[in-house]
Amino acid sequence: MGYFVLVIAQTLVLPVASGIVELAAAGGDPVLVFGKWWVFWGVGTRLLVAGAAQLSGRGPTSEILGAAAPSPQETQLTRELGTANVGMGLAGLFALVPGWAVPAGLAGGVFLLLAGLLHVAKKGKEPRESLATWTDLLVGIAVLVLAGYTLFGALAS
Repeated sequence: MGYFVLVIAQTLVLPVASGIVELAAAGGDPVLVFGKWWVFWGVGTRLLVAGAAQLSGRGPTSEILGAAAPSPQETQLTRELGTANVGMGLAGLFALVPGWAVPAGLAGGVFLLLAGLLHVAKKGKEPRESLATWTDLLVGIAVLVLAGYTLFGALAS
């Protein structure tokens, strides 16, 4: 249950709530404000937490791979994925630095989008994997919208 609450909070509740609070308090362009918060929460904290869980061996990655008792190769793969997630997650936290949201979030956002797309067609997903699939897609799309909007704005100037 904790996994579901954390993932839904990081990919939906916290970005929306943070964006609403910022817009109410300081105003701004809604796409840039919400995009920044999706990078911070959906890429930054989400991948950082996932990476920490994978490095500790307590995350669901081995179960998703189908291993009751992971082999040494599966453990190594999970740890390497964990290091990548920690790196992308730390970068995503820099979304709060003005002008950094797109570059800080792009690698993690593309990773999440592609991971989600790869999982969509998989049959027999367990509930955590299904949630991860759809929230990966949500964050990936949000980051790509932010990047496209920023690029279009820069080219139009």
